[in-house]
Amino acid sequence: MGHMPIPSAVPSRAELIDHLIRTRIAGDVATPRENNLSHYRKLANGDRHYWLGLELGDRWTDEQDVLAVMAERCGVVDDPEYRSGQDTIDPELTVGALDRMASVLRKAAEASERVLFATGHPGGLLEVHRATAAALRAAGCEIVEIPGGLQADEGYVFQFCDVAMLERGATLWHTHSPAPMAAILDGLAHEGRPLPDLVVADHGWAGCAGQRGIDAVGYADCNDPALFLGESEGTLSVVVPLDDHVTSPRFYDPMTAYLLDAAGLSAQF
Repeated sequence: MGHMPIPSAVPSRAELIDHLIRTRIAGDVATPRENNLSHYRKLANGDRHYWLGLELGDRWTDEQDVLAVMAERCGVVDDPEYRSGQDTIDPELTVGALDRMASVLRKAAEASERVLFATGHPGGLLEVHRATAAALRAAGCEIVEIPGGLQADEGYVFQFCDVAMLERGATLWHTHSPAPMAAILDGLAHEGRPLPDLVVADHGWAGCAGQRGIDAVGYADCNDPALFLGESEGTLSVVVPLDDHVTSPRFYDPMTAYLLDAAGLSAQF
């Protein structure tokens, strides 16, 4: 699959859906059903690691309620008796969420908003965020520069290509933690600088921003239910369902091109 041809032009909706299925960004994804249900159960049991920075209280203590939201917003199999095997992400839901995210990005560009980008999945989504940040910068938005010297989770929070990430031992770190985003927002407040108007992120970076009342949009996998629960409650504006780490990060390029075109932004690859 690493040699799969990638469309070079902005894909149509139908072309993008076909591409998402072929690359397993959506459709029959690599995440097994057992893993999904385990995460839904742990979230419902109050394991904060799976809350991704959101404060869910006692509103989601039933695993079946979590599954129902994931079936509705992500497209996993809705049968609670389906316990093992292949699980799915509905590509129609992926593209529909991309269209909604595009509307948010278009409004941000029109208002020249301050936008902060961050990722806990640098091996998969860094280029998606980088290209989106570059397009918004070209459209007149201010891409928020984070304070220097921030630390969280035994690492450093820094920016690379306009995207905030966690770094440990000279390695970009995969993290679900909300602590790095909390460090950024607290650091901005400490310096007397305005908070972002919009955060575009994933994992706990998006959850933390939304929980603090900042307009937040992001990406989430089918085994990360918290952000979809946040979207259902209105804490996050848009969450795009996708496999957030497929075999090549270049597979996301057509998706990014579609998103930026729908937002009226020029692709910045």
